[in-house]
Amino acid sequence: MELHLDLLSPPCRAVFLFAKALKIPFDFKHVELAEGQQYSDEFAKLSIVKKVPVLKDGDFVLTESTAILKYLARKCSVADHWFPTDLRQQALVNEYSSWQHLNLRSHCSKIFLFKTLFPAIMGSEVSKEKMDIALEDLRHSLDLLEEKFLQDKLFLVSNKISLADVAAVVEVMQPLAVGLDVLEGRPKLSAWRDRVRKELGEKLFQEAHERILDSKGLQQKMQNNSSLEKLKPKYEKLFR
Repeated sequence: MELHLDLLSPPCRAVFLFAKALKIPFDFKHVELAEGQQYSDEFAKLSIVKKVPVLKDGDFVLTESTAILKYLARKCSVADHWFPTDLRQQALVNEYSSWQHLNLRSHCSKIFLFKTLFPAIMGSEVSKEKMDIALEDLRHSLDLLEEKFLQDKLFLVSNKISLADVAAVVEVMQPLAVGLDVLEGRPKLSAWRDRVRKELGEKLFQEAHERILDSKGLQQKMQNNSSLEKLKPKYEKLFR
């Protein structure tokens, strides 16, 4: 089984962490997003979506991180708490994975993109107005993560870790790549993040996040990346 990933991407890290933590065997196929490898003709033969992660299991190809996580959970018969068979518990995992795309994921990623790709591609810093709006949207998502999903439990669905926690924790880690700890001043969410990290394994968690935790090195690499110029037309629409 192949997993096509770039650990700069939160959804890729979620798939990587889950597969590694559960000792699911796979071949790591690195796709360098900053080089635009996902837009190559070769990658398009694998997936016309032209995004990562991508799972290839024999002749079966699957995109979308949450779908991949659920596929791995079922295929590899992992402990039930990861993706419960209980109807309501499973529905709660599905509820979070449906919610996150346009909320926590979108808002954490926007901060990262505004601080890294925006200056590199647009040649200037993002406006204070845009950044303030992005930060306010992120604060609202974090409020919901705590008040709607975590509440007084140890993890997002129950007192045992699930796929929802894996999908969520990689998103709140992403702004660290630009030196912003979005859980600062949020003790309940910070404690939750620490529990997820412990469950997945401290060493593995560090390995998965090594690139983004080097915030200065990452930002410098982005600024000096000549390959970003050819991606400019694709990202200009996003940043307008």
